[in-house]
Amino acid sequence: MNEEELFARISGAEETPDKREGRNGLREIAALSMTKISDGLIDPKLVLSWLLNALGAPAAFVTALVPIREAGALLPQMLLAARLKTLAHRKWMWAGGSVLQGLAALGIAASGLAFEGWLAGLAICAALAVLALARAACSVSFKEVQGKTIAKTRRGAVTGLASSLASVAVVLFAALLLSGLLQDRGAVVIAVALAGVLWLLAGALFSTLSEPASEVEDAPGLPPLRKTLAEDPDLRRFIAVRGLLVPTALAPPYIVLLSQEDGEGLLGQLGAMLLASALASFLSSYLWGRLADRSARMVLAAAGGCAALAMVAMLALYWAGMAGTVWAGPVVLFGLMVAYHGVWQARSTYLVDMAPKEARARYASVANTMIGSILLLAGLFGGAVSTLSAAWALAGFAVISAAGGALALTLREVERG
Repeated sequence: MNEEELFARISGAEETPDKREGRNGLREIAALSMTKISDGLIDPKLVLSWLLNALGAPAAFVTALVPIREAGALLPQMLLAARLKTLAHRKWMWAGGSVLQGLAALGIAASGLAFEGWLAGLAICAALAVLALARAACSVSFKEVQGKTIAKTRRGAVTGLASSLASVAVVLFAALLLSGLLQDRGAVVIAVALAGVLWLLAGALFSTLSEPASEVEDAPGLPPLRKTLAEDPDLRRFIAVRGLLVPTALAPPYIVLLSQEDGEGLLGQLGAMLLASALASFLSSYLWGRLADRSARMVLAAAGGCAALAMVAMLALYWAGMAGTVWAGPVVLFGLMVAYHGVWQARSTYLVDMAPKEARARYASVANTMIGSILLLAGLFGGAVSTLSAAWALAGFAVISAAGGALALTLREVERG
């Protein structure tokens, strides 16, 4: 079976794609699979949070991981999108971003071996900031490259298969941690190093794509952020809701902190949390997506409420002295990640349905910039409060999430109008 026939079978294409598309499709699946596996192996919400805690880093560094990763991947996108238009072959931005993520991940692994305490926290957070910026480059460039190399009806198969393969790999990693075969933090460092190697390989493979040249443009000016916000009250309210729901992304490290504070910090507990996170994604994403097609604002409201309840449950377990049990963290994390995926699905659906057709890219870039800024501020809030108590920071996030869910009910219903 040749490359084009194999890709046709994978993508379910009625007509066999040409040789170039078949070759590109298989290489994109392989490259994306490697990067998505890497994302799971280095997950800042769980893996890096556990590692920093095991290295004895101050809680402020642990709670800074997710804001650094999320904001760093959002804030530069407006500038990078302008830069992308000046490149004839956009694959080089993605390949370069993947290689840089790999080098940053190897830096994190080296820091986990060489440092402890605040020095480990500083080194790992700095490397994660580089990784996040490189991820922004990959995010900006991928859709452009895929649009030129894969036919419209076959693009979802590429990303879908890559996500499925990556999920299997992360579940296997979680199972190894749960089994007790991996007994010390060296296993986590090795997993982070493997993520780095996979990113390097993905960048090298992606660079071999056969991409038609694009017309080179002068870098356009940045979208008018203030004007866009001023002219559309629906966008302002949506950004406010999305901003209040950022604790769904920020809260997992606090669950790790509370679990390890009362427990023994066993690798098996990390494995259980990774498994819970993967199961939450697998079981809820499709359902949330279908519900968001009916009413994205109601999904946002429900997700905010679910997140608040999950955080309150963790606080109750902590104050009852049960947070360190092997089941507490994973069970609460499952509920929180179900809520997180609800926010993730609904925010995209609502923005696309709300924005004028000709302004969707501008609305998305403005919203991402604002949310990146809010993430940094929320991260600073959580880090400051966590110096007193991780429990009080989680309590603050629960209140904020509940407020976001309530405010979502006031959004305009865009799916029916």
